[in-house]
Parts: sequence; C-alpha cells; structure tokens
Amino acid sequence: MSLLSEPLTVHSISCSPRAGGNSDKAAELFADGFAAAGGADILHLRRYDIRPCTSCYRCEHDPDGWCFLEDMDQSACIFRLLQEAPALHFASPVYFYHVPAHFKALIDRTQRFWLLRERGDARMLQLPRRKAWVTMIAGRRRGEKLFEGSLLTLKYFLKSFNIDMQEPLLLTGLDDAEALERQPETLQQITAYGRQAAEAFLRSDER
Repeated sequence: MSLLSEPLTVHSISCSPRAGGNSDKAAELFADGFAAAGGADILHLRRYDIRPCTSCYRCEHDPDGWCFLEDMDQSACIFRLLQEAPALHFASPVYFYHVPAHFKALIDRTQRFWLLRERGDARMLQLPRRKAWVTMIAGRRRGEKLFEGSLLTLKYFLKSFNIDMQEPLLLTGLDDAEALERQPETLQQITAYGRQAAEAFLRSDER
C-alpha cells in the first residue's frame, strides 16, 4: 500500500525504537497541530525493515544508482516518501548525542541518492523544494552540543531530497516513556509547533 495518500499534506515520522514513548507522542501531537493544513498521517520507522549500508559502493558504479539492499528490505517505500511527500516531520530521541541506530541506517542508505545528485541526475535535481520539521527529544536535562550532531546530519540527509530542514523543536529532560505526558505545557508546545508548520506550509503552497 502506498504511503502517499491524498489529501494528506504531512507525514509525521516517529524514529524511536520504543513503541508508545515520547517520540510517538510527539509525532501524534505535531500531526494534530498540522491537521489544519489539510491532513496528516503518522508513520513509525521501527515497523520497516531497513538494512544498514555495507559501503560496497555498487551504487556508485550503477548508472541508476541502484542499491541491491532495496530488494532485501523495505527501504524503497521510505525513500519514495522522501522524494514525493509534500511535507515531513521527524520526531526522534537522542541516543549518545545522535539519532537511534535504525534511523541512522536509513540516513546512511541515502548515499546512493547523494551520489546521483553529485552526478547531476535530473531526477534528483528536479525534485520540488519542500520543508521538513524536526522534534528532537533528549533524556538529559543539559549537555553541551546535545543536539548538534543529529541536526547537522539531518540537514544534509534531507538536502539530498531537496528538502529544507526548518527550525527544530529541541526538548530536554524527557527520558522515561511517560515523561512527556507529565508535562502539559510541553504537549501544547509540540502541538503549537505543528500549527506553526502548517501556517508556513500553507504560505509556501500559496506561492
């Protein structure tokens, strides 16, 4: 079944390996806030089999940048989403100053699309310019450069698909699975972030 269903305007992706935790809740709240722009759906990345890049560089030598792993997992539908979705939101926890392993595996597999762009491949260069919003959730209450590595990686991961990462929402001190539920002000903050994203999306769509 296609991940791209009309008339949805945003796909809110929870990138946590933990079901029912803070990232899942953040994905839902953002979708609720964004709904005014036309609709939203929620996708849990952990439900998709994504094999890690083996650095074999077959994609570099294939004219179409094909990755043999796409015949062995479910990454192709996620990459299709990244190429076609009107707008995206990622909700992710911070693991050792970066995103979780499963999400990082997807990011690393983007190498083939980055190589296509470097070659000047028209399919990649002609992708429409789009926006993505990011909610990062850290268990630690403080930490120098706590989000820096994740955000830099996300910026260039999304750039491969002609997607501009918008100002992220960075949350700290949310460790156990119910931590977010105990902070009503933060719940409202995430929903408001979704509403603000919807307003920005509608403004850009009108142009």
